[in-house]
Amino acid sequence: MHKASQRTNRRDFIRLSTGWTAGTAAGSLALARLAHGAIGSNKLRVALVGCGGRGIGAAMNTLNAGEGIEVVAVADVFESRTAAAKAELTQRYPERVNLPNDRVFTGLDAYKHAIDCEVDLVLIATPPGVRPPQYRYAVEKGRHVFMEKPLCTDVAGFRSLMETNKLAAEKNLKVGVGLQRHHEPRYQETIKRIQDGAIGEILFLRCYWNMGNIWTKSREPGDTELAYQLRNWQYFYYFGGDNITEQHIHNIDICNWVMANHPVEANGMGGRQGRDRFPDMGMIFDHHAVEFTYPNGVKMFSQCRQMPDCWNIVSEFVHGTKGVADCSGWIWGETTWRYEGPRPNPYDQQMAELVRAIREDQPYHEGWFGATSSMTSVLGRIATYSGQVVRWDEAVAKAPAEVPEIVSWDMRLPIMPDPDGTYKSSVPIPGVWKLF
Repeated sequence: MHKASQRTNRRDFIRLSTGWTAGTAAGSLALARLAHGAIGSNKLRVALVGCGGRGIGAAMNTLNAGEGIEVVAVADVFESRTAAAKAELTQRYPERVNLPNDRVFTGLDAYKHAIDCEVDLVLIATPPGVRPPQYRYAVEKGRHVFMEKPLCTDVAGFRSLMETNKLAAEKNLKVGVGLQRHHEPRYQETIKRIQDGAIGEILFLRCYWNMGNIWTKSREPGDTELAYQLRNWQYFYYFGGDNITEQHIHNIDICNWVMANHPVEANGMGGRQGRDRFPDMGMIFDHHAVEFTYPNGVKMFSQCRQMPDCWNIVSEFVHGTKGVADCSGWIWGETTWRYEGPRPNPYDQQMAELVRAIREDQPYHEGWFGATSSMTSVLGRIATYSGQVVRWDEAVAKAPAEVPEIVSWDMRLPIMPDPDGTYKSSVPIPGVWKLF
Protein backbone atom coordinates (compact mmCIF):
# COMPACT_ATOMS: atom_id res chain seq x y z
CA MET A 1 0.00 0.00 0.00
CA HIS A 2 1.30 3.46 -0.88
CA LYS A 3 2.25 5.81 1.95
CA ALA A 4 -0.40 8.35 0.96
CA SER A 5 -3.03 5.61 1.22
CA GLN A 6 -1.68 4.65 4.66
CA ARG A 7 -2.05 8.22 5.91
CA THR A 8 -5.58 8.50 4.58
CA ASN A 9 -6.63 5.19 6.11
CA ARG A 10 -5.20 6.11 9.51
CA ARG A 11 -6.79 9.55 9.49
CA ASP A 12 -10.17 8.16 8.46
CA PHE A 13 -9.87 5.33 10.97
CA ILE A 14 -9.35 7.79 13.82
CA ARG A 15 -12.16 10.05 12.60
CA LEU A 16 -14.63 7.19 12.22
CA SER A 17 -13.63 5.63 15.52
CA THR A 18 -14.37 8.58 17.77
CA GLY A 19 -16.99 6.41 19.43
CA TRP A 20 -14.10 4.76 21.29
CA THR A 21 -13.72 7.86 23.43
CA ALA A 22 -16.43 10.35 22.47
CA GLY A 23 -18.81 10.80 25.35
CA THR A 24 -16.53 8.79 27.65
CA ALA A 25 -14.12 11.42 28.90
CA ALA A 26 -16.13 11.18 32.08
CA GLY A 27 -17.22 7.65 31.21
CA SER A 28 -17.10 6.30 34.73
CA LEU A 29 -19.58 9.00 35.79
CA ALA A 30 -22.20 8.22 33.14
CA LEU A 31 -24.10 5.64 35.15
CA ALA A 32 -24.21 7.85 38.21
CA ARG A 33 -25.47 10.80 36.18
CA LEU A 34 -28.19 8.67 34.64
CA ALA A 35 -29.22 7.35 38.02
CA HIS A 36 -29.59 10.88 39.34
CA GLY A 37 -31.78 11.92 36.43
CA ALA A 38 -29.32 14.32 34.77
CA ILE A 39 -29.96 12.75 31.37
CA GLY A 40 -33.70 13.24 31.34
CA SER A 41 -36.59 10.80 31.59
CA ASN A 42 -38.15 10.76 28.13
CA LYS A 43 -39.33 7.23 27.38
CA LEU A 44 -37.11 4.93 25.33
CA ARG A 45 -38.87 1.93 23.79
CA VAL A 46 -36.64 -1.07 23.17
CA ALA A 47 -36.95 -4.20 20.99
CA LEU A 48 -34.78 -7.25 21.66
CA VAL A 49 -33.87 -9.38 18.62
CA GLY A 50 -32.17 -12.60 19.68
CA CYS A 51 -33.30 -13.94 23.05
CA GLY A 52 -30.39 -16.13 24.12
CA GLY A 53 -28.37 -15.48 27.24
CA ARG A 54 -26.45 -12.53 25.82
CA GLY A 55 -29.60 -11.01 24.40
CA ILE A 56 -31.39 -11.16 27.74
CA GLY A 57 -28.25 -9.78 29.36
CA ALA A 58 -28.11 -6.87 26.91
CA ALA A 59 -31.74 -6.05 27.65
CA MET A 60 -31.00 -6.00 31.37
CA ASN A 61 -27.95 -3.78 30.84
CA THR A 62 -30.16 -1.41 28.88
CA LEU A 63 -32.80 -1.30 31.58
CA ASN A 64 -30.04 -0.60 34.11
CA ALA A 65 -29.13 2.55 32.16
CA GLY A 66 -31.83 4.68 33.76
CA GLU A 67 -35.50 5.35 34.17
CA GLY A 68 -37.96 5.72 31.32
CA ILE A 69 -36.59 2.70 29.41
CA GLU A 70 -39.08 -0.03 28.48
CA VAL A 71 -38.73 -3.34 26.63
CA VAL A 72 -41.80 -3.57 24.40
CA ALA A 73 -40.97 -6.28 21.82
CA VAL A 74 -38.90 -9.46 21.61
CA ALA A 75 -38.06 -11.76 18.70
CA ASP A 76 -36.24 -15.04 18.15
CA VAL A 77 -36.43 -17.95 15.74
CA PHE A 78 -37.26 -20.27 18.67
CA GLU A 79 -40.44 -19.87 20.72
CA SER A 80 -38.77 -21.32 23.81
CA ARG A 81 -36.31 -18.42 23.82
CA THR A 82 -38.85 -15.65 23.47
CA ALA A 83 -40.83 -17.26 26.29
CA ALA A 84 -37.72 -17.41 28.47
CA ALA A 85 -36.82 -13.79 27.70
CA LYS A 86 -40.33 -12.56 28.48
CA ALA A 87 -40.44 -14.49 31.76
CA GLU A 88 -37.02 -13.44 33.02
CA LEU A 89 -37.25 -9.79 32.05
CA THR A 90 -40.77 -9.47 33.45
CA GLN A 91 -39.73 -11.07 36.72
CA ARG A 92 -36.71 -8.80 37.17
CA TYR A 93 -38.23 -5.55 35.85
CA PRO A 94 -42.02 -5.94 36.26
CA GLU A 95 -42.75 -2.23 35.83
CA ARG A 96 -40.55 -1.74 32.79
CA VAL A 97 -41.31 -4.72 30.57
CA ASN A 98 -44.46 -4.48 28.45
CA LEU A 99 -44.71 -7.61 26.33
CA PRO A 100 -48.23 -8.58 25.33
CA ASN A 101 -48.43 -11.68 23.17
CA ASP A 102 -48.82 -9.62 19.98
CA ARG A 103 -45.34 -8.15 20.52
CA VAL A 104 -43.62 -11.51 21.13
CA PHE A 105 -42.46 -12.78 17.73
CA THR A 106 -41.01 -16.13 16.65
CA GLY A 107 -39.85 -17.52 13.34
CA LEU A 108 -37.29 -16.81 10.66
CA ASP A 109 -38.66 -13.32 9.95
CA ALA A 110 -39.50 -12.47 13.57
CA TYR A 111 -36.84 -9.77 13.70
CA LYS A 112 -38.68 -7.70 11.11
CA HIS A 113 -41.89 -7.73 13.12
CA ALA A 114 -40.12 -6.60 16.28
CA ILE A 115 -38.27 -3.80 14.47
CA ASP A 116 -41.53 -2.74 12.81
CA CYS A 117 -43.02 -2.01 16.23
CA GLU A 118 -42.91 1.60 17.40
CA VAL A 119 -39.49 1.31 19.04
CA ASP A 120 -36.55 3.68 19.41
CA LEU A 121 -33.69 1.24 20.02
CA VAL A 122 -33.13 -2.28 18.68
CA LEU A 123 -30.80 -4.72 20.47
CA ILE A 124 -29.42 -7.32 18.03
CA ALA A 125 -27.99 -10.43 19.71
CA THR A 126 -28.67 -13.06 17.06
CA PRO A 127 -26.02 -15.43 15.61
CA PRO A 128 -23.30 -13.16 14.15
CA GLY A 129 -23.63 -14.34 10.57
CA VAL A 130 -27.17 -13.00 10.26
CA ARG A 131 -26.55 -9.63 11.92
CA PRO A 132 -25.66 -7.54 8.83
CA PRO A 133 -29.11 -7.79 7.16
CA GLN A 134 -30.85 -7.25 10.50
CA TYR A 135 -28.76 -4.15 11.13
CA ARG A 136 -29.64 -2.91 7.66
CA TYR A 137 -33.35 -3.46 8.24
CA ALA A 138 -33.28 -1.62 11.58
CA VAL A 139 -31.43 1.38 10.13
CA GLU A 140 -33.74 1.55 7.13
CA LYS A 141 -36.61 1.74 9.63
CA GLY A 142 -34.89 4.61 11.43
CA ARG A 143 -34.02 2.76 14.66
CA HIS A 144 -31.02 3.32 16.88
CA VAL A 145 -29.10 0.04 17.19
CA PHE A 146 -26.97 -1.92 19.61
CA MET A 147 -25.28 -5.02 18.13
CA GLU A 148 -23.36 -7.69 19.95
CA LYS A 149 -19.94 -8.57 18.59
CA PRO A 150 -18.83 -9.79 16.10
CA LEU A 151 -20.86 -7.88 13.57
CA CYS A 152 -20.20 -10.26 10.68
CA THR A 153 -18.59 -13.60 9.86
CA ASP A 154 -17.60 -13.08 6.23
CA VAL A 155 -16.28 -10.36 3.95
CA ALA A 156 -19.64 -9.82 2.26
CA GLY A 157 -21.06 -9.08 5.70
CA PHE A 158 -18.34 -6.48 6.23
CA ARG A 159 -19.16 -4.80 2.95
CA SER A 160 -22.82 -4.69 3.94
CA LEU A 161 -22.00 -3.28 7.38
CA MET A 162 -19.98 -0.44 5.92
CA GLU A 163 -22.83 0.53 3.62
CA THR A 164 -25.29 0.46 6.52
CA ASN A 165 -22.88 2.45 8.68
CA LYS A 166 -23.00 5.23 6.10
CA LEU A 167 -26.79 5.14 6.06
CA ALA A 168 -26.92 5.26 9.87
CA ALA A 169 -24.60 8.29 9.85
CA GLU A 170 -26.74 10.04 7.25
CA LYS A 171 -29.84 9.45 9.40
CA ASN A 172 -28.07 10.57 12.61
CA LEU A 173 -28.78 7.21 14.23
CA LYS A 174 -26.75 6.08 17.22
CA VAL A 175 -24.96 2.74 16.92
CA GLY A 176 -23.45 0.80 19.82
CA VAL A 177 -21.36 -2.38 19.58
CA GLY A 178 -20.67 -5.06 22.19
CA LEU A 179 -16.91 -4.50 22.35
CA GLN A 180 -17.28 -3.33 25.91
CA ARG A 181 -13.60 -2.82 26.68
CA HIS A 182 -13.97 0.57 24.98
CA HIS A 183 -16.08 1.58 27.97
CA GLU A 184 -13.62 0.46 30.65
CA PRO A 185 -11.56 3.33 32.11
CA ARG A 186 -8.57 1.04 32.67
CA TYR A 187 -8.37 0.31 28.92
CA GLN A 188 -9.10 3.92 27.97
CA GLU A 189 -6.33 5.27 30.20
CA THR A 190 -3.75 2.63 29.25
CA ILE A 191 -4.25 3.02 25.53
CA LYS A 192 -4.16 6.79 25.78
CA ARG A 193 -0.79 6.52 27.54
CA ILE A 194 0.52 4.14 24.88
CA GLN A 195 -0.58 6.49 22.11
CA ASP A 196 0.99 9.43 23.99
CA GLY A 197 4.37 7.65 23.94
CA ALA A 198 4.60 6.00 27.37
CA ILE A 199 6.36 2.93 25.93
CA GLY A 200 8.05 4.72 23.04
CA GLU A 201 7.66 3.61 19.45
CA ILE A 202 5.54 0.48 19.07
CA LEU A 203 7.57 -2.53 17.95
CA PHE A 204 4.93 -5.30 17.99
CA LEU A 205 1.72 -6.43 19.71
CA ARG A 206 0.56 -9.74 21.17
CA CYS A 207 -3.00 -10.82 21.94
CA TYR A 208 -4.59 -14.01 23.26
CA TRP A 209 -7.88 -15.71 23.95
CA ASN A 210 -6.90 -19.23 24.99
CA MET A 211 -9.46 -21.22 27.01
CA GLY A 212 -11.33 -24.51 27.20
CA ASN A 213 -14.41 -25.60 25.29
CA ILE A 214 -17.69 -23.71 25.43
CA TRP A 215 -21.24 -25.07 25.51
CA THR A 216 -22.97 -27.20 22.90
CA LYS A 217 -26.62 -28.19 22.54
CA SER A 218 -27.80 -31.63 21.47
CA ARG A 219 -30.27 -32.18 18.68
CA GLU A 220 -33.86 -31.87 19.77
CA PRO A 221 -36.66 -34.06 18.42
CA GLY A 222 -37.95 -32.62 15.17
CA ASP A 223 -34.94 -30.35 14.59
CA THR A 224 -34.14 -29.64 10.97
CA GLU A 225 -30.49 -29.14 10.11
CA LEU A 226 -31.01 -25.38 10.19
CA ALA A 227 -32.55 -25.54 13.65
CA TYR A 228 -29.66 -27.64 14.94
CA GLN A 229 -27.02 -25.33 13.46
CA LEU A 230 -28.74 -22.21 14.79
CA ARG A 231 -28.77 -23.77 18.28
CA ASN A 232 -25.03 -24.44 17.88
CA TRP A 233 -24.13 -21.46 15.73
CA GLN A 234 -20.63 -21.07 17.22
CA TYR A 235 -19.54 -24.35 15.60
CA PHE A 236 -20.36 -23.44 11.98
CA TYR A 237 -18.13 -20.77 10.48
CA TYR A 238 -20.78 -18.96 8.47
CA PHE A 239 -23.01 -18.46 11.52
CA GLY A 240 -20.33 -17.93 14.20
CA GLY A 241 -17.12 -17.05 12.36
CA ASP A 242 -15.01 -19.66 14.24
CA ASN A 243 -13.59 -18.81 17.66
CA ILE A 244 -11.11 -16.33 16.18
CA THR A 245 -14.08 -14.15 15.23
CA GLU A 246 -16.67 -15.02 17.85
CA GLN A 247 -14.37 -14.59 20.89
CA HIS A 248 -10.90 -13.44 19.91
CA ILE A 249 -12.30 -10.33 18.23
CA HIS A 250 -12.18 -8.65 21.66
CA ASN A 251 -8.38 -8.87 21.77
CA ILE A 252 -7.88 -8.13 18.08
CA ASP A 253 -10.08 -5.06 18.48
CA ILE A 254 -7.85 -3.75 21.29
CA CYS A 255 -4.80 -4.01 19.04
CA ASN A 256 -6.61 -2.10 16.29
CA TRP A 257 -7.56 0.53 18.86
CA VAL A 258 -3.92 0.90 19.96
CA MET A 259 -2.76 1.20 16.35
CA ALA A 260 -5.69 3.42 15.27
CA ASN A 261 -5.76 1.34 12.11
CA HIS A 262 -6.46 -2.14 10.76
CA PRO A 263 -3.97 -4.68 9.36
CA VAL A 264 -3.34 -4.85 5.64
CA GLU A 265 -2.51 -8.55 5.53
CA ALA A 266 -2.51 -11.75 7.56
CA ASN A 267 -0.91 -15.16 7.48
CA GLY A 268 -1.27 -17.96 9.98
CA MET A 269 -2.02 -21.53 10.80
CA GLY A 270 -4.65 -23.42 12.71
CA GLY A 271 -6.42 -26.72 12.97
CA ARG A 272 -8.70 -29.04 14.85
CA GLN A 273 -7.08 -31.52 17.19
CA GLY A 274 -9.35 -31.73 20.22
CA ARG A 275 -12.92 -31.11 19.13
CA ASP A 276 -13.50 -34.57 17.70
CA ARG A 277 -13.17 -35.98 21.22
CA PHE A 278 -16.54 -34.42 22.00
CA PRO A 279 -19.98 -34.59 20.33
CA ASP A 280 -21.78 -31.65 18.72
CA MET A 281 -18.74 -29.52 17.85
CA GLY A 282 -19.42 -28.83 14.19
CA MET A 283 -16.57 -28.19 11.77
CA ILE A 284 -14.60 -25.21 13.12
CA PHE A 285 -10.97 -25.19 14.23
CA ASP A 286 -10.01 -25.29 17.89
CA HIS A 287 -6.82 -23.20 17.54
CA HIS A 288 -5.54 -20.33 15.41
CA ALA A 289 -2.23 -18.45 15.37
CA VAL A 290 -2.04 -15.43 13.07
CA GLU A 291 0.57 -12.82 12.21
CA PHE A 292 -1.17 -9.59 11.19
CA THR A 293 0.73 -6.71 9.56
CA TYR A 294 -0.32 -3.07 9.90
CA PRO A 295 0.33 -0.47 7.16
CA ASN A 296 3.47 0.80 8.94
CA GLY A 297 4.93 -2.72 9.12
CA VAL A 298 4.22 -3.33 12.81
CA LYS A 299 3.21 -6.93 13.51
CA MET A 300 0.43 -8.18 15.76
CA PHE A 301 0.82 -11.80 16.89
CA SER A 302 -2.52 -13.39 17.68
CA GLN A 303 -3.42 -16.67 19.40
CA CYS A 304 -6.76 -18.21 20.25
CA ARG A 305 -7.67 -21.70 21.39
CA GLN A 306 -10.67 -23.60 22.72
CA MET A 307 -9.13 -26.76 24.10
CA PRO A 308 -9.40 -28.18 27.62
CA ASP A 309 -6.42 -28.78 29.92
CA CYS A 310 -4.16 -26.28 28.14
CA TRP A 311 -2.59 -22.92 29.06
CA ASN A 312 -5.32 -20.29 29.39
CA ILE A 313 -4.83 -16.55 28.86
CA VAL A 314 -7.03 -13.66 27.74
CA SER A 315 -4.82 -10.57 27.33
CA GLU A 316 -3.32 -7.94 25.04
CA PHE A 317 0.27 -6.66 25.22
CA VAL A 318 2.10 -3.88 23.38
CA HIS A 319 5.91 -3.83 23.17
CA GLY A 320 7.70 -0.54 22.57
CA THR A 321 11.21 0.90 22.52
CA LYS A 322 10.81 2.17 26.11
CA GLY A 323 8.67 -0.51 27.74
CA VAL A 324 5.78 -2.94 27.61
CA ALA A 325 2.08 -2.43 28.29
CA ASP A 326 -0.64 -4.80 29.39
CA CYS A 327 -3.61 -2.98 27.85
CA SER A 328 -5.85 -3.79 30.81
CA GLY A 329 -3.98 -1.32 33.00
CA TRP A 330 -0.25 -1.92 33.48
CA ILE A 331 2.88 -0.35 31.97
CA TRP A 332 6.45 -1.24 32.88
CA GLY A 333 9.86 -0.26 31.50
CA GLU A 334 11.47 3.18 31.71
CA THR A 335 8.26 4.23 33.48
CA THR A 336 6.13 1.97 35.65
CA TRP A 337 2.41 2.63 36.07
CA ARG A 338 -0.62 0.64 37.25
CA TYR A 339 -4.23 1.67 36.81
CA GLU A 340 -5.98 2.19 40.16
CA GLY A 341 -9.13 4.08 39.15
CA PRO A 342 -12.82 3.14 39.00
CA ARG A 343 -13.97 -0.11 37.39
CA PRO A 344 -17.64 0.25 36.38
CA ASN A 345 -19.50 -2.74 34.96
CA PRO A 346 -18.58 -2.37 31.26
CA TYR A 347 -21.78 -4.05 30.04
CA ASP A 348 -23.92 -1.55 31.93
CA GLN A 349 -21.54 1.29 31.06
CA GLN A 350 -21.74 0.78 27.30
CA MET A 351 -25.53 0.88 27.40
CA ALA A 352 -25.54 3.94 29.68
CA GLU A 353 -23.39 5.84 27.20
CA LEU A 354 -25.51 4.76 24.23
CA VAL A 355 -28.72 5.83 26.02
CA ARG A 356 -27.11 9.12 26.95
CA ALA A 357 -26.15 9.76 23.31
CA ILE A 358 -29.67 8.97 22.12
CA ARG A 359 -31.33 11.25 24.68
CA GLU A 360 -28.90 14.13 24.24
CA ASP A 361 -28.50 13.63 20.47
CA GLN A 362 -24.73 13.34 20.74
CA PRO A 363 -22.58 11.82 17.96
CA TYR A 364 -22.26 8.10 18.65
CA HIS A 365 -21.33 5.52 15.99
CA GLU A 366 -19.39 2.45 17.06
CA GLY A 367 -20.40 0.62 13.90
CA TRP A 368 -17.21 1.74 12.17
CA PHE A 369 -14.68 0.13 14.48
CA GLY A 370 -17.07 -2.77 15.13
CA ALA A 371 -17.14 -3.61 11.43
CA THR A 372 -13.39 -3.12 10.97
CA SER A 373 -12.42 -5.30 13.94
CA SER A 374 -14.89 -7.97 12.80
CA MET A 375 -13.30 -7.90 9.34
CA THR A 376 -9.82 -8.17 10.88
CA SER A 377 -10.84 -11.39 12.62
CA VAL A 378 -12.39 -12.72 9.40
CA LEU A 379 -9.14 -11.95 7.57
CA GLY A 380 -7.34 -14.07 10.16
CA ARG A 381 -9.77 -16.96 9.70
CA ILE A 382 -9.34 -16.88 5.93
CA ALA A 383 -5.56 -17.03 6.47
CA THR A 384 -5.70 -20.02 8.82
CA TYR A 385 -8.25 -21.94 6.76
CA SER A 386 -6.35 -21.40 3.50
CA GLY A 387 -2.77 -21.44 4.72
CA GLN A 388 -2.07 -18.46 2.48
CA VAL A 389 -1.07 -14.82 2.93
CA VAL A 390 -4.33 -12.88 2.65
CA ARG A 391 -4.38 -9.16 1.88
CA TRP A 392 -7.14 -6.89 3.16
CA ASP A 393 -7.80 -4.99 -0.07
CA GLU A 394 -7.87 -8.12 -2.20
CA ALA A 395 -10.22 -9.93 0.20
CA VAL A 396 -12.61 -6.98 0.40
CA ALA A 397 -12.68 -6.73 -3.39
CA LYS A 398 -12.93 -10.42 -4.28
CA ALA A 399 -14.28 -12.57 -1.44
CA PRO A 400 -17.75 -13.99 -2.12
CA ALA A 401 -20.55 -14.33 0.41
CA GLU A 402 -20.21 -17.31 2.73
CA VAL A 403 -23.32 -16.88 4.87
CA PRO A 404 -26.38 -18.57 3.36
CA GLU A 405 -29.61 -16.64 2.95
CA ILE A 406 -32.08 -18.20 5.36
CA VAL A 407 -35.29 -18.94 3.47
CA SER A 408 -36.91 -21.97 5.14
CA TRP A 409 -36.45 -24.37 8.04
CA ASP A 410 -35.86 -27.32 5.70
CA MET A 411 -33.34 -25.59 3.43
CA ARG A 412 -30.05 -27.26 2.54
CA LEU A 413 -27.08 -25.55 4.15
CA PRO A 414 -23.52 -25.15 2.78
CA ILE A 415 -22.35 -27.67 5.38
CA MET A 416 -24.39 -30.80 6.00
CA PRO A 417 -23.62 -33.76 8.27
CA ASP A 418 -21.67 -36.76 7.07
CA PRO A 419 -23.32 -40.21 7.12
CA ASP A 420 -21.93 -40.77 10.63
CA GLY A 421 -23.55 -37.55 11.87
CA THR A 422 -20.30 -35.61 12.22
CA TYR A 423 -18.94 -32.79 10.04
CA LYS A 424 -15.38 -34.07 9.64
CA SER A 425 -15.37 -33.92 5.84
CA SER A 426 -16.19 -30.18 6.02
CA VAL A 427 -13.26 -29.20 8.24
CA PRO A 428 -11.07 -26.82 6.18
CA ILE A 429 -7.70 -28.22 5.07
CA PRO A 430 -5.01 -25.51 4.75
CA GLY A 431 -3.48 -25.63 1.29
CA VAL A 432 -6.70 -27.09 -0.12
CA TRP A 433 -9.42 -24.72 1.16
CA LYS A 434 -9.80 -21.63 -1.00
CA LEU A 435 -12.25 -18.74 -0.75
CA PHE A 436 -11.34 -16.86 -3.93
